[in-house]
Formats: sequence, C-alpha cells, structure tokens
Amino acid sequence: MIRTYRYRLYPTSAQTRALDFLLWQGRTLYNAALEQRITVYKETGKGVSYYQQWAHFRDLRNASPDTLGYLNATSVQQMLRRLDKAFIAFFRRLKAGEKPGFPRFKGSNRFNSLEYRHGDGCKLRPGGRVMLYVQNVGEIKVKYHRRLPDGATINHVVIKRCAHRWYACLMIDLPVPVVPEHTGPEVGVDMGISHLLALSDGTLISNPRWLRGRLSQLRVAQRRLSRRKKGSNRHRKAAAQVARLHERIANQRRDFWHKITRQLVDTYRLIALEDLTLNFMTANHHLALSTYDAGLSEFQQLLAYKAESAGTRIVTVNPAYTSQTCSDCGAIVPKDLRIRVHVCPDCGLTLDRDVNAARNILKQAVNGARTGPPGRNVAGSGERALGSSLL
Repeated sequence: MIRTYRYRLYPTSAQTRALDFLLWQGRTLYNAALEQRITVYKETGKGVSYYQQWAHFRDLRNASPDTLGYLNATSVQQMLRRLDKAFIAFFRRLKAGEKPGFPRFKGSNRFNSLEYRHGDGCKLRPGGRVMLYVQNVGEIKVKYHRRLPDGATINHVVIKRCAHRWYACLMIDLPVPVVPEHTGPEVGVDMGISHLLALSDGTLISNPRWLRGRLSQLRVAQRRLSRRKKGSNRHRKAAAQVARLHERIANQRRDFWHKITRQLVDTYRLIALEDLTLNFMTANHHLALSTYDAGLSEFQQLLAYKAESAGTRIVTVNPAYTSQTCSDCGAIVPKDLRIRVHVCPDCGLTLDRDVNAARNILKQAVNGARTGPPGRNVAGSGERALGSSLL
C-alpha cells in the first residue's frame, strides 16, 4: 500500500541556491530531451524511447561530470520518465479524439520538482533533529510534524518548490493492514455547488467558497503584479505574494476535505456517490469558477484512499434523474436549478432537492432501483474502483 507524507523543508540561503540550481539543471535536461525527440522525429519519422534517451544522456553525463554530473542519476531517469509519460498521454488523447496537448518546453516557473530514489542521492536521517540529506546540497532541516507509521519503507523522495517554499514528499510502502468489518450505516452522497455534500440522512455540508472569499485580495495582488516590470525584484516579490495566496486557499481546501472524508469513512460502511464527469461541469462558464473552488475531485481522491484503509465500500451510480425523481414514491418531478426544494405532487414529500437526490443515489447503490421516466433505462449501479470511475 503506497502512501505519501509531505514535510516542510527549511534550507539555508546557500542550500536554497543549490536547490534552485538543481531545478534549473533538471529543466534544462528536460527541454533538451524534448528537443531531441522532436528533432529525431522530423529527420527520421521515428520516435525516441525512454531507454534510448537514458543511454544518450548517461554517456553525456559520464563524459562531462563537472557540468552534467551535478544532478543525481536517478533524478535524470525520473525526469526522462516524466517526459515519456507526457508523450504516452499525448498519443492516448490523440487516439481517443480528444484535445492532444503536445508536451511543452518548461519555463523557469513550470519545473518545480525533482524525484530521488531514497538512499541514492537523498535520504531522511532521523535522530534528535530530523534532517534530509540531498546530494550536492547537504543536510536540510525538516519540520517532522508527524512520525512515519511503523513498518513503513521509504521508496522515493520528491523535492518540491511551491510558492518559494520547499517540501519533501516521501512516498512510502506500508504493509496491507487487516481491516475489521465496518458496522456503520449506509449513506448516499450528492455532490454540488450550493451545498458541497448532501447526505441521505439529511445532513447538509455548506460550501465555504475559499477562492471567492479571497477574490478581492487576489485581484489586488494580481493587479500589483501586472504593473511590475518582468525580471525585476519587485515583480518576483509580487509573483510570490500571488502564489502564497493561492497556496493558502489550496491548503484550506485540502484541510477541509481531509476532515470531512475521515468523518465519512469512520461513520459509514457504504458510501454511494454519483458517477460525475467534472469536465462537463467546468465547461459551463457560469459554474466553472465555483466547480474549481469546490475541489470535488480532491474530495473523491481523499475519500478513495481513506475508505480503503477504513474498510468502507464506495459505490458509484448513474446520476441521471436523481434530482428529478421522488425518493418516496418514484414519481418524476421536473425542476430546474433555481428550485432548491423538492415537492412531490403525488405523495406530498417535501425536502431539500439535494437530500432527495442523495436518497435516490443510495437506493440505486443498495438495490439497483432505477430512476427516470418509465420505459427508459437511464440508471445503472455498480461497485467500481473510485480511482478509475471518478478521478
């Protein structure tokens, strides 16, 4: 079982310059590898594999250790694998008829991480003061705010720069735990914008709107940035302020979803969700900002891995007509997004439309009850891996 633990790093000024140089060299090699692929294809009509590129750059590195040997060999391999994955994704999208998105050259602000194999150029050194050793940088102070689980094995370490701050992401391998049988109730969850989550038991989780709450600050900071001359110290400081605001918003959102998902998997043994395609929601220009602000994809990711360790089942169902169908009698009650209360003219049921949808979602997950007009098979339920169906 793979998990990632992130820790804040506190490098000295000299170590910061050394880390910046490592990122610069990694970006230079990435762009050179991309240029090589483009040039070879134009001249020969054939592609270049990862193994061919690694053999080429390995020979260059051995021939010029003073200039190319500063970066660890495993970091070069991971950088080339990153480029190879970008091309694999490009051809997959091209074959599927989607927008291809050809791999691009990385600018100075678009290459912010390097990956090491633990013990080869980078190693966590526990003790009285936990330090992270990085080759050609030295020992960096680590804010070791939580201990690694017993039996954890560190496989890889990612050194990341984010808003002029440095982090170490430790990818660890944990033994598969013995999960006891969950004895909690079942729940249906309707995801939305007005309420982030509506549960079938009537619980409504409101939308904190982290981004909208700081839009005024962001506008001021971005306006200040637009007036600074590119390349100047004042421009760099203004850009750092904008980045810190975005990082603060992301941290608030992540902390909120961590707490909510932990509460859900600890309480319920089965969680039924809509099989939503979030790309369609962001395509609506009226809802795009609110959809990004909600961070529903992050909710799905966190819920998936927490449910695995808690013994909670995740079931996804077809979202069609879950809001239009009465959860009590099954009658179709058409309503647009402006109508927030479900009122059934047949049975008289009155409740929040999102709670009504959550009840229908739970029904589909438990017994496969269909929702929608008679004679039309629009619903389908099934238990699938959340990572493949929702992310």
